[in-house]
Amino acid sequence: MTQAPLARFKVIDLTRVRAGPTAVRQLADWGADVIKIESPEGDAGLGGDRHGPDFQNLHRNKRSLTLNLKSPDGAEVIRRLVAQADVVVENYRPDVKFRLGVDYDSLNAINPRIVYASISGFGQDGPYRDRPGFDQIAQGMGGLMSITGEPGHGPMRVGIPVADLTAGIFAAMGILIALLEREQSGKGQWVKSSLLGAQISMLDFQAARWTIAGDVPGQAGNNHPTSIPTGVFATADGYINIAAAGDDIYRRLCRSLGADHLAADPLYATGSARSANRDTLNEAIGAITRAKTSAEWIETLNKAGVPSGPIYQMNEVFADPQVKHLGMTRTIPHPVLGDVEVIGQPIELSRTPWTIHSATPEAGQHTDPILTELGFSAAEIAKLRQGKVI
Repeated sequence: MTQAPLARFKVIDLTRVRAGPTAVRQLADWGADVIKIESPEGDAGLGGDRHGPDFQNLHRNKRSLTLNLKSPDGAEVIRRLVAQADVVVENYRPDVKFRLGVDYDSLNAINPRIVYASISGFGQDGPYRDRPGFDQIAQGMGGLMSITGEPGHGPMRVGIPVADLTAGIFAAMGILIALLEREQSGKGQWVKSSLLGAQISMLDFQAARWTIAGDVPGQAGNNHPTSIPTGVFATADGYINIAAAGDDIYRRLCRSLGADHLAADPLYATGSARSANRDTLNEAIGAITRAKTSAEWIETLNKAGVPSGPIYQMNEVFADPQVKHLGMTRTIPHPVLGDVEVIGQPIELSRTPWTIHSATPEAGQHTDPILTELGFSAAEIAKLRQGKVI
């Protein structure tokens, strides 16, 4: 089998909770040798139950080393690790890394080729530098909650930690860019991402409506804010999504519904007219879609070239034949939990696949072999353990 594309890189994972582990998971799934540094005392529950679904899904493909970073001997272990590593990822509050001596300048002095990634709530400097970061805070400050939910019902968070996840994914992208640049310069650099910055970036066209057109977008519920009719419509046995963006697809929708009069009606004939009369148009479409089942409409509309799909609960997502075909999960044996099914990568490469080669480790599972790789003797390892360094 072709070697994993990132197998030549060693990554030191100083992260916890979600944004940082998300970044590191991207590297681990593509073959990087990831060493997760964990406190011998645990993380006070910040990462959740170790054997719970969330923790197991986030930390596969890693090795675990327990290490007291506050001790001088622990600092020496980190120095040895960094000297051999390619990447360090951390998501401490900006001041913590300096107190621990694991900031970029300190580690760059040990290894000038190190690519050092920091993920924070609000950035490494600026007026909010020292504020604690949390996904929902970023969703609110980043504008997402103001455009999510039904009009008149107050702001609404989305159902996933989107700021955490995207800050991690952007950090992983930055790490890969820095590694590519290192091939030219021979030098590492500091990669930075933040929950707030990632959230604003993910607003995309909604943000550009303000920055370019001076338009403050509001809540549109299940309706698309600009492409109408796109939204949720009731059927005889549930609900479906219909996305009829543009005049051509709208006319195909009307023909499929047996409602050519809606295409000819001046109230709905153009995009701007449909936008101005969205509620009455949705009511007219909904009165028709209630006559057949979701499956019937999805088949009819897609056959006519009108995008339509079901609205699944989570168990239904993974029962769908296309989801199964995409291979969006992988099963890995776990020594405590048995077979564990984790969520896979949405990216495919034609020659070099991603892999899940090991389940999330137990805390400190690889401490002794990692220290041995660094040149520590059995006696030195025993002394570190006795001193509660590991």
